[in-house]
Amino acid sequence: MIDALDGVRLDHNSPVPLYHQAAQALEAAIEEGRLARGSKLEGEVELATRLGISRPTMRAAMKQLVDKGLLVRRRGIGTMIAPRPVRRTVALTSLYDDLKEAGREPRTRLLSLERVPCPPDVAEHLALEPSALVLRFDRLRVAGSDPIALMHNVVPAGLVEIREEDLERTGLYELLRNGGISPHVATQRVGARKAGAEEAELLEVEPGDPVLTTTRITHDTDGRPIEYGSHCYPAESYWFEMMLVDL
Repeated sequence: MIDALDGVRLDHNSPVPLYHQAAQALEAAIEEGRLARGSKLEGEVELATRLGISRPTMRAAMKQLVDKGLLVRRRGIGTMIAPRPVRRTVALTSLYDDLKEAGREPRTRLLSLERVPCPPDVAEHLALEPSALVLRFDRLRVAGSDPIALMHNVVPAGLVEIREEDLERTGLYELLRNGGISPHVATQRVGARKAGAEEAELLEVEPGDPVLTTTRITHDTDGRPIEYGSHCYPAESYWFEMMLVDL
């Protein structure tokens, strides 16, 4: 931190507010790599002293960077430099594959795996009777030490064999393809909301922090529904990229 902010001097006579100058100094240190992504940031008092400003002014600067997604407050840890967001194109790919392509080694913590009657709110999407058996599983996807996604999935029972160790070692789409099932087309809805208490604990954010949500229904090459997925992500760790064309 000493090297990262070495030589930074705020101009108390400038019309630019001090909190904005402080935020700009921290942002430059992050973008230039002097403050490492995923590292812990010093506290408000230490930073305020280092930059020669008051604690409330420093707090305002940090809030500005939290709002921009460059800082994130982790429960029980403090303020962190946000990890670089996962870039995803709007394509039929799995988060596991996207993380590997981005050079971030994904790991999976399996939270539950059960064979149950299809939940009524999912049965229609999978073209199943509510009494039909499905595999329902919840996973926490992690990249490095950063929780990236909380994933809830439902697939028809008997589609492919899915074991606990399979879900922990790779992505769902690879398991489907290895079982002779080819994901071909999907409908996906993207939204946002506030994190609930359980989600916040697993994703290491504060309750009420924004999370990005996606709901996806995937079909195979025969048009058969093969997956219902409902996922949520810390807002600062994930973004979509798409091409828009004027037709």
